[in-house]
Amino acid sequence: MKWNAWGDPAAAKPLSESIVKLLEAALGVQPASAEERDPRDVAVRPSTLPDSDVAALRAIVGPDGVGVSDLDRLLRAGGKSTPDLLRRNSSDPQEAPDAVVVPGSEEEIAAIFAHCAEHAIAIVPFGGGTSVVGGLEPDRGEFTAVVSLDLRRFDALTELDVVSGEAVLGAGVSGPRAEELLREHGFSLGHFPQSFEYATIGGFAATRSSGQDSAGYGRFDDMVRGVRVVTPAGTLDLGRAPASAAGPDLRELVLGSEGVFGIITQVRVRVHPVPETTRYEALSFPDFATGAAALRAVAQTGTGPTVIRLSDEAETGINLATTEQIGEQQITGGCLAVTLFEGTDAHTASRHAETRALLESLGGTSLGDEPARAWEHGRFGAPYLRDSLLAAGALCETLETATSWSRLPALKTAVTDALTASLGESGTPALVLCHISHVYATGASLYFTVVAGGRGDVIAQWRAAKSAASDAIAAAGATITHHHAVGRDHREWMREEVGDLGVEVLRAVKRTLDPAGILNPGKLIP
Repeated sequence: MKWNAWGDPAAAKPLSESIVKLLEAALGVQPASAEERDPRDVAVRPSTLPDSDVAALRAIVGPDGVGVSDLDRLLRAGGKSTPDLLRRNSSDPQEAPDAVVVPGSEEEIAAIFAHCAEHAIAIVPFGGGTSVVGGLEPDRGEFTAVVSLDLRRFDALTELDVVSGEAVLGAGVSGPRAEELLREHGFSLGHFPQSFEYATIGGFAATRSSGQDSAGYGRFDDMVRGVRVVTPAGTLDLGRAPASAAGPDLRELVLGSEGVFGIITQVRVRVHPVPETTRYEALSFPDFATGAAALRAVAQTGTGPTVIRLSDEAETGINLATTEQIGEQQITGGCLAVTLFEGTDAHTASRHAETRALLESLGGTSLGDEPARAWEHGRFGAPYLRDSLLAAGALCETLETATSWSRLPALKTAVTDALTASLGESGTPALVLCHISHVYATGASLYFTVVAGGRGDVIAQWRAAKSAASDAIAAAGATITHHHAVGRDHREWMREEVGDLGVEVLRAVKRTLDPAGILNPGKLIP
């Protein structure tokens, strides 16, 4: 990934003339120009890791397994949130881990833990580097140094049970690589979050990732059948059967743990045969309320789409749902819904027909398959658009939450109002867009995109708006995060989420598995 932007520079999405004019007219964005910076010329905070510790770590993982150059450290200095990327553009020395350690076995990880615990060195796990909630920021606290533990050598498909439909993948396997390895045997995982191109299997598990195909295949935590995690206190190997009554499911301590309890090394996941065919359907609804009610009916009836999403009027109006024609002519004057169906030809045909009939009976008008195909073609492109907006002088960021169907309208209004009011205080008109990204029988996830004019300290401007939105989410009784995870950014609201006793339970687990507190300090647990 590019060091100061989302991903592949070749996939950048330059802004069209129409969107530039929209930014200037509607949001007062002033055109910005910045020269591209060579990462080799960027000042990085001097390392505090003594040579003796570098030598000791190299003795564990080999001479090539520890990187201490400024470039090695800079490339693992944080994630890809808007504040992360804005900080990259600062001329001040960049905060970064003091070294990058690349183990190749669980035994090496355990030895690294032992050395770091003895010498008060913190460890931040690193997979694909796609965190957008501050999950990768080095938090030094009282530690003498911080190292980034890169899991890229855990990169194999080690087992495939074609009878049971299960595969064991290393934590460092990326989303595309997982699909490549499985498709060699006729299988697919079917987990496609927006971070798919770079995020890893271990990261999916550690953050409770939810892919865009969750209506058909479930969230990533639904796919997990077993997991191995190395902790400073020992190794956990969890998950023996599809279901069990053997007490609380300890896998739940690992899923969503964000590296604060241990390092995930491999995950056993449910897989399925590569779909025989894919069908598409897009529909227009007159308004968001009508569309949301229709999606609720689909989720509660169980007609079986693999993907189902609904953009609100604002998101539909600028074509953000497809990301390929931003700011161009509207697809529809209402709200765009996208559906996709995968499986055998006969099964997709029946599910497609039943879902379309239900959506049309509840106010939807078919637009055919083209808008849905366009959405699939650009499904990973929104972060590149954010890069272009930031480069143009706009503030652009996303946030997400989830709640029950009955609370969904009030939540959408509360978050939109909080963002608009906070940004308005700095004299910044804001465009707040929203879509339903994931559906369940009892509720759904709302995904917000915010575009505003940058004013003064843009990071502080966004922090204030995000805090206001988070307060609104908590007050509405919704979850502080549906799939982005907690990291540092949402940690303040975890007490509201799980209560005082819940926080004490998390702290007790931390003390048991990581008594020296070296693993990803400052994340998840208040």
